[in-house]
Amino acid sequence: MMKEIKWNDRFNVGVESIDSAHRKLFSIVGKLIALNADEGKQQHACREGIKYFKSYTMKHFADEEAYMQSINYPDLAIHKSLHDSLRDKTLPALEAEMEANDYSTESVGHFLGICVGWLNGHIMVEDRAITGKNPHKWVHQPDDNELENLEKALSQALESLSQADVDVISRRYSGEEFSTGKTLCFRLTYRTEEKKPIRIYLVYEESLVLHALSEILGKDIHRIDQTVVTAMKLLSEQFVNRLKTHFPLTECGTLERNDMLTFEQFVRTFDKEYPPYSLLLSAEGKGYFAFCAQV
Repeated sequence: MMKEIKWNDRFNVGVESIDSAHRKLFSIVGKLIALNADEGKQQHACREGIKYFKSYTMKHFADEEAYMQSINYPDLAIHKSLHDSLRDKTLPALEAEMEANDYSTESVGHFLGICVGWLNGHIMVEDRAITGKNPHKWVHQPDDNELENLEKALSQALESLSQADVDVISRRYSGEEFSTGKTLCFRLTYRTEEKKPIRIYLVYEESLVLHALSEILGKDIHRIDQTVVTAMKLLSEQFVNRLKTHFPLTECGTLERNDMLTFEQFVRTFDKEYPPYSLLLSAEGKGYFAFCAQV
């Protein structure tokens, strides 16, 4: 179960209207975490609390964007695209999952995990960049055609692996902890003819791994062991190979290494700069999956 979340003054941006809104968002999420731990109150209260969180977040985004416009913030377009992605893609997808699962503890946990991670990362990096406290990290912005092609390729590959419908949760995944349990993380390093490295990260929620291998082997797999890890390493290589038709970047290199990482090691990928290709997907009812490519 997710731990309590509290406001810390290190989140301050230095603009009172923005900081006040952020404190309010932390307060709302904190109450939702408590509600999700109380099964007697959970469904109705969480449903109403999440509606309020969404409504308040949209108002805050509009206010924050107006402030950025008033000071002629040079990276307004990038910042607004992050707001738009959460509003138009991530929150609707998470809401649909919760509705489909009657606001189960697990589905609300997915929602809260992603929102908490998004709030922490977005405030500490992108919002603090508004007042010059640090640079923003979304340096590279793939065009919409590239992202649409990648979404299509990832969805097809994940549907084949999971035998489930797939939704794209985010086009701007930034390392949020999305799993209510454990994950398996792999880093595949390719080397181009020009000796340039391309690093591709695949992160599977444990429930997705167990389901996929159970389907492939025709018997129930209940735990992650070395055999499962080895199988997923090989499946990960095949997964990337399936992307080549729609994501030519993967054609540019030869596989050099395939390393297993902890989730914490994977998150360090985002310390300096966010990968230009970074998506979060959900295989309906089976688990979450993240794909990142650092070029």
